[in-house]
Amino acid sequence: MEPTTETLIRAALAEDIGPGDVTATYFVPPDLQSRAAIVAREPGVMAGMEIAQRVFKLVDERLETRALKLDGEPFIKGDVVLEISGPTRGILTGERTALNFLQRLCGVAAQTRRYVQAVQPHPVQIWDTRKTTPGWRLLEKAAVKAGGGTNHRMGLYDHVMVKDNHIAANGSSAELQSAIDRVRAERPGTRIQLECDTLEQMERFLKLRGVDMLLMDNMGCEKLRQAVQMNAGKLWLEASGGITLETIRDVAATGVNAISVGALTHSSRALDLGLDFIA
Repeated sequence: MEPTTETLIRAALAEDIGPGDVTATYFVPPDLQSRAAIVAREPGVMAGMEIAQRVFKLVDERLETRALKLDGEPFIKGDVVLEISGPTRGILTGERTALNFLQRLCGVAAQTRRYVQAVQPHPVQIWDTRKTTPGWRLLEKAAVKAGGGTNHRMGLYDHVMVKDNHIAANGSSAELQSAIDRVRAERPGTRIQLECDTLEQMERFLKLRGVDMLLMDNMGCEKLRQAVQMNAGKLWLEASGGITLETIRDVAATGVNAISVGALTHSSRALDLGLDFIA
């Protein structure tokens, strides 16, 4: 498991358990053994299964888990997604932390799946953004992939994104071209993307060397169609800005290559899952 994810899981457990689970200690016999299941209370898409299993193992190494749904697989109301067996105290102590991870990540995956399905049959990718929960980025972006989406840049370090504020600070064509050339020389293989607010700005950017992608920000469908025509297949085009489930199909029909949706991560609702003991 990725080290920062392990650290996050341990921090979540420490936050909940503190110096000890007083309820389980005083109300559950230490030698009691049980079987339990995490059950879907509504339909969704699985994400975070490995995280939930790790939670229980860290609480008590004697706990055994069996995944009935793998990341990316859909489930319906009433489906058992994970079974846990072993010391009852451990099951109860790990229950909330495991559910917190699963409910959040399944919510992201389910939300992503809805957006992916909404653009069919158009050949457009649904991208996430950096609008993630601090510390949860790897998990939430993995959940986006589980839902059928595509990860955009992971952070500021792996993809050049020259946005409007960068351009306002240092944005003449000559200055932009010089900076692009330096990236190409010093960081070969790094993708370079520029944000466009207008078609006039896009026209200027199409004349620059070394650009891989353009982000068409807050443009209506008519302008996006014009942008696709202007581009003529030269660069990868991404549409972004306030796109919803109600509008995304129209955006997909313009011919852009990708649509980024911050709501995949910043506004996904946690799904309803619960833990039930098995008699």
